[in-house]
Amino acid sequence: MSSACEVNFDGLVGPTHNYGGLSAGNVASQCNSQLCSNPRQAAQQGLAKMKLLMDLGLPQGVIAPQERPDLASLRRLGFSGSDAQVIAQAAEQAMPLLVACSSASSMWTANAATVSPSADTLDGRVHFTAANLNCKFHRSIEHPTTSRLLAAMFADPTYFAHHPALPAEAQFGDEGAANHSRFCRDYGAPGVELFVYGRSALDARYSAPQRYPARQTLEASQAVARLHGLSDDALVFAQQSPLVIDQGVFHNDVIAVGNGELLLYHQDAFVHSSKVLDELRDKLAARGGELQAICVPREAISVADAVRSYLFNSQLLSLPDGDGLLLVPQECQEQEKVWRYVQHLADAGGPINRVQAVDLKQSMQNGGGPACLRLRVALKSDELAAVNPGVLLTPLLYQQLSAWVAKHYRDRLCEEDLADPQLLIECRTALDELTQILKLGAVYPFQLAE
Repeated sequence: MSSACEVNFDGLVGPTHNYGGLSAGNVASQCNSQLCSNPRQAAQQGLAKMKLLMDLGLPQGVIAPQERPDLASLRRLGFSGSDAQVIAQAAEQAMPLLVACSSASSMWTANAATVSPSADTLDGRVHFTAANLNCKFHRSIEHPTTSRLLAAMFADPTYFAHHPALPAEAQFGDEGAANHSRFCRDYGAPGVELFVYGRSALDARYSAPQRYPARQTLEASQAVARLHGLSDDALVFAQQSPLVIDQGVFHNDVIAVGNGELLLYHQDAFVHSSKVLDELRDKLAARGGELQAICVPREAISVADAVRSYLFNSQLLSLPDGDGLLLVPQECQEQEKVWRYVQHLADAGGPINRVQAVDLKQSMQNGGGPACLRLRVALKSDELAAVNPGVLLTPLLYQQLSAWVAKHYRDRLCEEDLADPQLLIECRTALDELTQILKLGAVYPFQLAE
């Protein structure tokens, strides 16, 4: 049995989950803008997915949400006075800014950081680089708290190394693990890390999308690889097709997903697909692995179908009994063509022999599926033992978190509700209790009043 495992650390949906339509290039986010949300249901759906993986025998962790609305950002933008006055001014003078500063987008922890396991890094530690997410204002304000959360979860410097976000410049746009995959024979064995970028910031010879922004740059991916001490023979840099970015594929995890030795990808996912696959295959073979690549042809599933269903934003999971599970959003089941295709995959005798759908509608309406909600961290047994145990899901913790959500979360939130100063108090009270449940210490900047 392997002495290493992959842990999925899912983001807890925050109390201010709302549909602000803040993400240009994300079709679902734009289409559902201004709808009223249900934060309680959103958090419950996320917890149900976490419990499902735990019940399947997979190690599962949680990442806490962030304080919202972000008063510090509003103050930097010129609003002043008491907390209630800041919120009132923002609501009256610049409601879109208040919406942005109230986003619960940190729930999508695939964008929290890029993680390289110790088997790949020069110093033999697990490396984390928080993503700067500087393409979108509402996400660019996340990384300071993300860094504190990750440092509280993975605190032992013997095993873990943390890097701050890259410079907050367009040339170094970094969206984290949503554009990163790792391939390996075994989670504890040396692997090959695939970094996918949308454009080069400094080399005009690379093509670029015309309609929507390419959020990840080649230069950012290269910088993260250097910070993590990755060797050239364990790296592949691949350009995402600008044509699919312009069709709403804003991250690689909307058009491809990998796990272990398996890559499931759409025919139109990459520029120069054959070259990417050859390099992956050769470098993985040098590390004792054998790449298995499943190409989904455009004739079977169009890019538009992939975006509507979020087929590729599924989780590829290696179960303890040896089965390969594709955990898909319920939207795949609701689209006959897509569901027929994944059933064919499961029946074909290949590496994916189980398919299961999960209801994540509250997240999906904002453009985030199963893969968006989790940050994957491959850990050896001693590294897992060094993780803050408070963030590892157990039946007891699941019960505590379910009760916490029921106690603190609203079941309806519309844009006008973001102007209610009581919402900030509710969020702070909830997070103050959550830090005690998860044993996180002082990770939030606020202090509750006496």
